[in-house]
Amino acid sequence: MPPSQPVQATLKYLAILIPTFLLLQALLIIMHEFTHSTVAWLLDDMHSPLDIIWGNPLMMTGWDEGVGYKRLFAEGHYHAAAIIGVSPLIMHSLVVSTSIVLMLRKWMLSRKWLFHTVFWFTIANLMELIAYILMRGFSAHGDTGNFNHGMEVSPWYLFIIGSLALAAGVYIFYKKVLPRFYAVMAPGNRTLQWVILAVSAFILFFWGSGIRVMIYVYPDPQWAFGLLAFPAFVAVMYFFKPAHTND
Repeated sequence: MPPSQPVQATLKYLAILIPTFLLLQALLIIMHEFTHSTVAWLLDDMHSPLDIIWGNPLMMTGWDEGVGYKRLFAEGHYHAAAIIGVSPLIMHSLVVSTSIVLMLRKWMLSRKWLFHTVFWFTIANLMELIAYILMRGFSAHGDTGNFNHGMEVSPWYLFIIGSLALAAGVYIFYKKVLPRFYAVMAPGNRTLQWVILAVSAFILFFWGSGIRVMIYVYPDPQWAFGLLAFPAFVAVMYFFKPAHTND
């Protein structure tokens, strides 16, 4: 293959990947907020699941599920607040687990663009789990904060158990799924393989959480968790580099 062809193929794939991921991210945010509102509605805490606050789907800002957590806690509905708060994290976990199983099926190898969509949608869901459990596990607010407060438990439980589950999920994803994805989307194109690896790791640890935590949470000490993005990114780039995953 001439040297220019891998680069051209990589640029073409990036031109497809960027709008694909932005659309999937917007869908994910809507799913996240509607999971909150739907569970709140089922628990008779909201008039309609549609009563969410819409924000910017590209920058992931301004969104809110519209649930009155302060009122729930004031009225003593601690468990209801915890269930509503944690419900999207359960949803994301189910999506990741189901998607990994699907991508490990043989029939997925012959469905290139379906594989592409499921792969990056899995990345988006893992991104959310990392953002809430690893990066903001000790936050007094947000999904994890409302769950811990509602269940009246130490944040260490969700942080430790959730982080171990995330580490296992990330390992399986990169060890088992990524080589199959290379075989479908970037066979013989080491340049594109490196780009896929780098972009996916950047999204997981920087785009969805690390950068946002360091910028928006400061000066709360929780901002320092955003620094975890750096060793996590380096570890993924080293341990799952194409030379290893293609063995």
